[in-house]
Amino acid sequence: MAIYVYCTSCFTSNDLKASKCSKCGTAFGRSKKYRVSVQIKGKRPTRVVENLTIAREVEAAFKGDLVRDEFDIADHRVKGKPPTLANLWDKYLPWAREHKKTWKCDYYNYVTHLEPRFGGKELGSVTPFDIERLKIDMKKGINKQGRPFTQATIKHQLVLLKRLYNLAKRWGIYILENPLDQVEMPKLDNQKTEFFSDDEADRLIKVLDSWPCQETVSFIRFAMFTGVRRGELFKLTWDDIDFERSAITLRTPKGGKTTTIPISDIAVSVLRSINATSQYVFPGKEGKQRTDFKKPWQKIRKAAGLPADFRFCGLRHNFATQLISNNVDLSMVQGLLTHKDSRTTQRYAHFLPGALQKAAQKSGELLVPKHGQVLKIVK
Repeated sequence: MAIYVYCTSCFTSNDLKASKCSKCGTAFGRSKKYRVSVQIKGKRPTRVVENLTIAREVEAAFKGDLVRDEFDIADHRVKGKPPTLANLWDKYLPWAREHKKTWKCDYYNYVTHLEPRFGGKELGSVTPFDIERLKIDMKKGINKQGRPFTQATIKHQLVLLKRLYNLAKRWGIYILENPLDQVEMPKLDNQKTEFFSDDEADRLIKVLDSWPCQETVSFIRFAMFTGVRRGELFKLTWDDIDFERSAITLRTPKGGKTTTIPISDIAVSVLRSINATSQYVFPGKEGKQRTDFKKPWQKIRKAAGLPADFRFCGLRHNFATQLISNNVDLSMVQGLLTHKDSRTTQRYAHFLPGALQKAAQKSGELLVPKHGQVLKIVK
């Protein structure tokens, strides 16, 4: 039975007093992880946890299980007891692979944050207070980049844990109350909506007009003129283009349902300017499906003098904002953006700087009596 400092860079165990990894030399900062290991009958089950306090709790639990001879080394489960979160996860992961595009994110979050703390606990033993402790510890902790965990990251853990409990109840594995029902989710303020000023739009267009890589230019122009998500552009094939109807088909978009949307003449002209060398409209290396556009966008953004935090999805935001600011019906914008819920589109229902001032000026003109009588100003 032992507790070690765990190196997340080379996955080796080190003495508790070690300040750096004995194998790769990585320095251990404040956010150390610990490996609890027990050996019996030639087997060595281990668990990696977030802090030393939890490591000692896990070590004590291991010892208790071994003393009672209830620990099954073959599958790391406790015999004759209600299921643990780890047992539930074994059922959830195959299900998630079939039903969730983002199952890899769930896997990372579970292994990194939930398993070390709750994996060995019975489902009914996890309390709302335990989850509040998780929130507090994560607020005090730092990620691999040395920065504090964001509220969004903390919320991801709670959402995943709540989903696990809900599915356990649906599958008949668990019948008690979901402890997450008594836990307040972190409040997020991440509804960032970006759009171009006239000067920024002009600078971007000038850069695109002179940029040597036409594949990059076409990708950005088409995103600007359609508002289509980056990931959906990656999947777009020439079979999805209907030049006669000026429309494109988006296969399994973020909303989940394949849909066809119209595009403008200028967007069609962008497509016609592309020299097709692959089944994909915007292919990656060797004609395969593109998987990333980070570096090209960073270069364009810098050359155009756009804000350093202006994201590629800002092109989509700008598309929506421009339409709404020019009196395009919100339901029409919802259709073009392929939003399932109109409340998602509502985030764009604001006006560009200056639009409200023009509206106020127009209201003054409309409210002046038609016969020319000057309104008396009440002081």
